[in-house]
Amino acid sequence: MTDRGFLTTGYGSDRSTTEAAIDLRLYTPEFSVIAESDDFIVVDKPAHLIVHPTNPGHPPTLWDGLNALLVYELATGGQLSIITRLDRETSGLVLVAKHREAAREFNLSMQRGEFEKEYQAIVWGWPEADAFTIDEPLLRRGEVEPSEIWVKQKVHPDGKPCRTEFEVARRFEGAGRDGRTERFSLLTCRPKSGRMHQIRAHLNHAGFPLVGDKLYGPDETCYLDFIETGWTSELAGRLLLDRQALHASRLVWRDHDWRCPLAPELARFVDRRGDP
Repeated sequence: MTDRGFLTTGYGSDRSTTEAAIDLRLYTPEFSVIAESDDFIVVDKPAHLIVHPTNPGHPPTLWDGLNALLVYELATGGQLSIITRLDRETSGLVLVAKHREAAREFNLSMQRGEFEKEYQAIVWGWPEADAFTIDEPLLRRGEVEPSEIWVKQKVHPDGKPCRTEFEVARRFEGAGRDGRTERFSLLTCRPKSGRMHQIRAHLNHAGFPLVGDKLYGPDETCYLDFIETGWTSELAGRLLLDRQALHASRLVWRDHDWRCPLAPELARFVDRRGDP
């Protein structure tokens, strides 16, 4: 059995080998600072970097890196609070308050709906419309049917209201599964609610799953296989990316408009496949 702390990087048919290993237990908490003030810091988190410690012996996290970076602020009475969290495999903007008063203000703003968020996603397929909205309630699938994966969400009439706006930024074709030429789209996603896995579940429901998504991608057994074996060349062939192709690219709050470019590995995925 492969140690599940390891990932093997690769881009499916774009590479002849998938032998470069990433040991997540030793992963350096590297990130870029996008903006900073006395009240907050906004960083660009890479994929595979966990935001917050979850158990003893965890690999280095964004939280660890922030504590090392902001040691002076913490020594002089500061208190860090992560305001916008991302899944481990999602890259992009994370907002962090530097002290308790700022955290309170951000959290009140979140409750009042003052934040606007944009994500970029690479999906299989070409949506028919250039812009579309999915307004479908979500709940945990295990609440209404048997599910091997506790966290997985699904569209269901008994779920909580959930709305996401999508816009096609680019349609392209390129090497896909089994060496076939497949269709892909780069989407701009604007969630109008804040449910767990909202963008991923809505896109799966619409028939445009995220490239690299082990849970909501072409087959949920990818997630179960990954838990059992770690990242393998067989999974690379099915998913094409070792991370879900979702990137938090823009965060707007009052007069602030924070942005960061598409993660390098996602930009390479698009560029290597080109236009139709």
